[in-house]
Amino acid sequence: MAEELPTDHQSAIGTRDWPHAPPHRHGCAGVYFVTARTLHQMEYFNSPERLSKVRDLLLERAFQYGWRLEAWAVLSNHYHFVGHSPEGNLSAESLQKLLKHFHADVSRTLNRLDGVEGRKIWHNFRETLLTFQESYLARLNYTHRNAVHHGLVLQAEDYPWCSAGAFEKACSPAWVKTIRSFKFDEIARHDGE
Repeated sequence: MAEELPTDHQSAIGTRDWPHAPPHRHGCAGVYFVTARTLHQMEYFNSPERLSKVRDLLLERAFQYGWRLEAWAVLSNHYHFVGHSPEGNLSAESLQKLLKHFHADVSRTLNRLDGVEGRKIWHNFRETLLTFQESYLARLNYTHRNAVHHGLVLQAEDYPWCSAGAFEKACSPAWVKTIRSFKFDEIARHDGE
């Protein structure tokens, strides 16, 4: 019988993990919630063109590394996604490669646009292996509704830099209503940290 993995909270208790540099554990294949924010929460993605570029690079790199994104949102200083690790893979080790490649692409692109060299764009990323259905569904809702949460739009499907519009079109109204019923207050609280 496989040993049950500890939660992130359990892992942090009694360890020397630094709270602003979360440990990255990609040992298990599965569905992950990933979030990353810019250094000092700078709003580098502050125009439709920049948001589109970051969104497009995220989707390209996810496809390249075999990750299937089920929900994603790109805002001016952070992003979130819920993604399935590659099929047939026993681990999610490709996540770190995907994010390293994506973050490097975004940094090069923005630095070129702004005429600067070597500027650090990203602070860090955090990933959570989703092992409980309720947690998974709450994070789908949170990711789709992130632009609403941050006051950018009234309806999530009106924000073009997230997957909410495509989700609404692809799913039945009953499924959309079900996903929207999952509370994400605790996730939102941690997002503000």
